[in-house]
Amino acid sequence: MTGSVQRPLLFLDVDGPLIPFGADPQRYPTYPTRATGTDAPEADANPLLTRINPEHGPRLTALPCEVVWATTWMADANECISPRIGLPQLAVVSWPEPSGTDDQDERDGLHWKTRSLVEWAAGRPFAWVDDEVTDTDRAWVAAHHQEHALLHRVDPRLGLTEGDYAALELWLRQPS
Repeated sequence: MTGSVQRPLLFLDVDGPLIPFGADPQRYPTYPTRATGTDAPEADANPLLTRINPEHGPRLTALPCEVVWATTWMADANECISPRIGLPQLAVVSWPEPSGTDDQDERDGLHWKTRSLVEWAAGRPFAWVDDEVTDTDRAWVAAHHQEHALLHRVDPRLGLTEGDYAALELWLRQPS
């Protein structure tokens, strides 16, 4: 019997990994858009979008995984960011309404995205790229997700770097 093997998921945040912030604004290069006529009006209204290096699109596409937006941008990531960097429309994690569990998680140091990402992965291996990942999140995922998982913290002042891509590539190419 043969079954199709699903590729690992890569949950990708926007603010921090793709849009660097927190350093002197003059430090950040700006990039023109790749898109021609497909940018949503919000793209023009948000000057931080020019900080997104268009090379992220080909780099992310080349990774052996299924990239999923895991950001508060939600569907706007497909409207504003995907066309800028040459990504196709990606799946988007929909965040649940806040609950009492969120308050307890926050007090315990668990990121508000962690539970939802494990649920969304539904047992598939995944990497989560975010600037807010902590050891508390890593421990919770290790205890509640039976598959291979990498929670990779990106320095928000730098965004995704060569070192981040190397770490992702190495992890994605390891057998689970």
